[in-house]
Amino acid sequence: MFENLSERLERSLKLLKGQGKITEINVAETLKDVRRALLDADVNYKVAKQFTDTVKAKALGQNVINAIKPSELMVKIVHDELTTLMGGEAVPLNLSGNPTVILMSGLQGSGKTTFSGKIARKLKSEKGRRPLLVACDVYRPAAIEQLKVLGSQIEVPVYTEEGNKNPVAIAQNAIQYAKTNHLDLVIVDTAGRLAVDEQMMDEIEAIKKAIKPQETLFVVDSMTGQDAVNTAKEFNERLDFDGVVLTKLDGDTRGGAALSIRTVVTKPIKFVGTGEKLDAIDLFHPSRMADRILGMGDIVSLVEKAQQQYDEKAARELQRKIEKNQFNFNDFLKQIEQIKKMGNIKELASMIPGVGKAIKDIDIDDNAFKGIEAIIHSMTEKERVNPSIINGSRRQRIAKGSGTTLQEVNRLLKQFEETRKMMKAATSIKNPMKMMRNMRRR
Repeated sequence: MFENLSERLERSLKLLKGQGKITEINVAETLKDVRRALLDADVNYKVAKQFTDTVKAKALGQNVINAIKPSELMVKIVHDELTTLMGGEAVPLNLSGNPTVILMSGLQGSGKTTFSGKIARKLKSEKGRRPLLVACDVYRPAAIEQLKVLGSQIEVPVYTEEGNKNPVAIAQNAIQYAKTNHLDLVIVDTAGRLAVDEQMMDEIEAIKKAIKPQETLFVVDSMTGQDAVNTAKEFNERLDFDGVVLTKLDGDTRGGAALSIRTVVTKPIKFVGTGEKLDAIDLFHPSRMADRILGMGDIVSLVEKAQQQYDEKAARELQRKIEKNQFNFNDFLKQIEQIKKMGNIKELASMIPGVGKAIKDIDIDDNAFKGIEAIIHSMTEKERVNPSIINGSRRQRIAKGSGTTLQEVNRLLKQFEETRKMMKAATSIKNPMKMMRNMRRR
């Protein structure tokens, strides 16, 4: 995400860091390079110029030249301005109303239908809402079918009216259906076009006027850069939408849309899509995104993702097993499953400060655990619970059954044993009295 922009900005700010003396001239030269980096990232020209002018004014106003660590102060100013550029603070959805109605808008292929499923799943699992997905794209049967498939995957009902070509009536009837069936969230998926046209705009305006949604969201492919910004401007002039959803942000190496759209349309980015899976959706935090653009990682988001998978009762049971040295391969499998549920492995790793740059050229497959899982699944239940019984012949059988080599099986068993020892040692350190007793026994 934003790799090209991150590299260019880091290189630009290093120009300043390498100077023996900071002057008004090399501050200006650095910011000129920063502006070029923003323009190469497909950031709107006026936005890029305004950004660097503001940074320069603040840098000279805060007397960067005479600061003890001028380059660090400069990075802070750039970070703060990037945060402001993208909106300053996260803006949550307005979930008032019973039912809450969310209207989706955007061009065909922007990801409206998939995002409808993602937001329904998120609000169902995190907020306890009872969603209804509504198929108002009456022109493409494939869109209706896609919504039905998504609905079945997340166990959310989908409202359709076969043969009805009036999307306004369908949306109104769906809201009434939701009220009758005690569903408190209605997500209306509308038709898109390959380009903005009057018929589409008239239609979605009519739907908005008829159903009066609490939220109208504009969904756009972030990888289209300035085209995304221009389309957002056109939609906003007609719809006056409440927020933007940037899809495919995980594949956006430039970042032009994310950095320009807030300034151009003066509407917040509310959510970002970070992958194809239905859980690959995040609330947009400008400050955290600025951290990532400047190579500082995003530990807060990583912790939040971990907390979503955290089960307090299971964690206590796991700690008890570790303390008694009973942690086994069944427990190990459960931990792998939790990590996989958190999202894309490379994306998670890039949230750790300093790691993103180190792994940018490394292809980390989401199936990285596949070999380990195959080995564990080839073990008997007795072997998983008590790995110490796995002798030479058992290892050969496990290797053959998992389609791996004997060396890979040996390596996993060795790493598992070392991990188990470290985990037990860590719990002993947390309990100093217990550690002292253990040392006396030796």
